[in-house]
Amino acid sequence: MPAKSRFTKLDAFTKTVEDARIRTTSGGVVTIASLFIVLYLVWGEWSDYRRVTVHPELIVDKGRGERMEIHLNMSFPRIPCELLTLDVMDVSGEQQTGVKHGIRKVQLAPAKDGGRPIDVKTLELHGDEPATHLDPSYCGECYGPPAPPTVSKAGCCNTCEEVRDAYASVSWAFGSGEGVEQCQREHYTEKLEAQRDQGCRIEGGFRVNKVIGNFHIAPGRSFSNGVMHVHDLNNYLDPAQGQHTFTHTVHHLRFGPQLPEDMTRRIGEKAMSWTNHHLNPLDNTEQITDDPAYNFMYFVKVVSTSYYPLGWKSPRSLAGQREPSDLVSIGQHGFGDDGSLETHQYSVTSHKRSLKGGSDSQEGHKERLHAMGGIPGVFFSYDISPMKVINREERSKTFTGFLTGVCAVIGGTLTVAAAIDRGVYEGAMRVKKLHQR
Repeated sequence: MPAKSRFTKLDAFTKTVEDARIRTTSGGVVTIASLFIVLYLVWGEWSDYRRVTVHPELIVDKGRGERMEIHLNMSFPRIPCELLTLDVMDVSGEQQTGVKHGIRKVQLAPAKDGGRPIDVKTLELHGDEPATHLDPSYCGECYGPPAPPTVSKAGCCNTCEEVRDAYASVSWAFGSGEGVEQCQREHYTEKLEAQRDQGCRIEGGFRVNKVIGNFHIAPGRSFSNGVMHVHDLNNYLDPAQGQHTFTHTVHHLRFGPQLPEDMTRRIGEKAMSWTNHHLNPLDNTEQITDDPAYNFMYFVKVVSTSYYPLGWKSPRSLAGQREPSDLVSIGQHGFGDDGSLETHQYSVTSHKRSLKGGSDSQEGHKERLHAMGGIPGVFFSYDISPMKVINREERSKTFTGFLTGVCAVIGGTLTVAAAIDRGVYEGAMRVKKLHQR
């Protein structure tokens, strides 16, 4: 038997001769309508294929030896910049006292004058001018303690700042510098007096180990006394300097980089539900107190969060491509060359208390008692979650799924159209026969 006849028996698409076909006006209308419907539905399939969605995953965070950035912007309307110190410490034993790198302070006018910014400079809490005008043989006294290793001239304290460093090295309180020749020469007391009624805004970012720790903003220079971390509170509590308090506003606080605007636009608003961590829960938080001996504490739970763009490579293929965090400037940490982003989201609870102790009877909770003692200031204690959220960009469907959808659209539309056309034709024929009778 010829090959042609064997395949002919398998033909599932039998044909009719041209003379047996009937073309109708209703069939033409149904055909045109079907064509538009097919085009519309195919366009919808294409748009669905091109749409990028974010698929969230929750895994155990297996990172080791990582660091993270903390970015903050806080205002203190009732305490001058000269009295504020930013310190960081963690459970690994690392301490950063008087953080300056990456941080700026903005002097604010007194609240009664509107609290407008006055001056912006790096966070040199005791900005002394270098003593380059002094006699080369000059060797300033350290007034008791030995000269610290950071002095410009070995064994000498030639500036007010170096005298303060010497006092801090032996855990001595310094005060306002009265009787210290270097501070009198640099008019440190006068500068402190001039800022008495001012406020301060601290802004910028700093880098910490990704372990349990805390950072705090407290008055006076800090130093360690054995296992104790203490601050020189003389100037802060001095009645002659006015009544300072830690009334503050957290304008912005985040852990890690912010999601870029172009990334937000590319994903679209409907797929951005996972980015609620960028609505940082502490933003625009305000706390008010009239008590100088008052302590504000925020307990933060940090969750690592990764964003992987469409076409992102696996971590193994990217091994060794990221630069060490210490080589990346503040504000650039977490951004990958491939468009990936490593950041963090967080939740927070807060607590406040007077260092004088007592209860919360004024707030209707007399059963709630507070211990006495501590350091006035604003403290942020952060803990790292062992879990990690991965947000991965994906197509809503594969190309194979797109082709399957197109075939389904064409086949389904033509099948329904054929049924409609057949029904219209049969109905018209029945009506015609009834009229002929």
